[in-house]
Amino acid sequence: MPTFAYTARTSNGELKQATIDANNRDEAVNQLRRQRLTIVKVDEAKATPKKIGGSVSMRDIVIFTRQFSTMINAGLPLVQALDILAKQTENKALAGVVREVVFDVESGHTVADAMRRHPKAFSELYTNMVAAGEAGGILDTILNRLAVFMEKNDALVRKVKGAMIYPTVILCVAGLCVVILLWKVIPVFASMFGSVGMELPLPTQIVIGLSGFVNGYWWLILLALGGTGFAIKQTYATPGGQLAIDRFLLKVPVLGDVLRKSAVSRFTRTLGTLISSGVSILDGLEITAKTSGNRVVQDAVLRSRASIAGGDTIAQPLQKSEVFPPMVISMIAVGEQTGGLDEMLTKIADFYDDEVDAAVSALLSLLEPVMIVFLGVVVGGMIVAMYLPIFDMVNAVK
Repeated sequence: MPTFAYTARTSNGELKQATIDANNRDEAVNQLRRQRLTIVKVDEAKATPKKIGGSVSMRDIVIFTRQFSTMINAGLPLVQALDILAKQTENKALAGVVREVVFDVESGHTVADAMRRHPKAFSELYTNMVAAGEAGGILDTILNRLAVFMEKNDALVRKVKGAMIYPTVILCVAGLCVVILLWKVIPVFASMFGSVGMELPLPTQIVIGLSGFVNGYWWLILLALGGTGFAIKQTYATPGGQLAIDRFLLKVPVLGDVLRKSAVSRFTRTLGTLISSGVSILDGLEITAKTSGNRVVQDAVLRSRASIAGGDTIAQPLQKSEVFPPMVISMIAVGEQTGGLDEMLTKIADFYDDEVDAAVSALLSLLEPVMIVFLGVVVGGMIVAMYLPIFDMVNAVK
């Protein structure tokens, strides 16, 4: 039920500003007149997102959704089911959100409208599917689909993030080792070689020069790293910069393959879940574009949406984007022609979930030897460079 903000005067002439729930503006006006108020202004109030204290994880929402689905399927009334969930959830932030949802539902709002006021807990995809479930009378089925979708989507995100943990840790360890060597160890060798006064090999001179630069201009290095990070962040905040960075990441060998396949899986599963839940294709594509996580994919999906709005198919603009493999385009085209697009999208998502597993395994298999060689060349090379003059001194003594 919509909410209307009004300004009116009481019988005493006092100005009053508040809100009132009504089906339409005329009904709101009638309610105010029955309260003997002199109306100054009545406008429909926009629902403002409510702030919640603390964070709500994807796992918390999945558990909430599964339990909510089970209760609705068992025949419990909406308000009673939500009230039980608010009391038994362990996450205090989510409990607070659910209590506010209960209050809004009791005030006459739909569950979807009540959830829309808490975007940090319930995404646009979530609330649109709940709205479709309420409209079709299949809320328990929709909630079950949502739980399955979020579990698979969360697993996919963890796979991609997990693939990045190993190289990140190795690079951090390698960087720390190099900094310690240049900062503390190399100056000791440089002082020793300086006291001898011998001519140093070129690799040794380079390492000692790097050590002197790190010790003398460490602040400049930190400033450069911070500036680079800030510049990348600011660039990614612009549409053009985000598109350029995302396009570059998709072209990186092996890693780009993982990101591409995960993007395809996420797109097809999200769109398939929305369409099978009764959300229109145009709304589904708009929501899917916002949740794609990659600007290249987002632009391709939005072009596809514009194409459909103009009477075209989904497959053709997706093919022009050069992001989606030919097999995916062909299967989407077949799904459109046969009227089974939602089932076809789900099959594609299942297939690409396995492909992501294989791509992540290939990435890790490749990274392990590359990182070992990298550590050996960088750290080992610095150590060898420091020992070259010592070998020369030993040979000279002989």
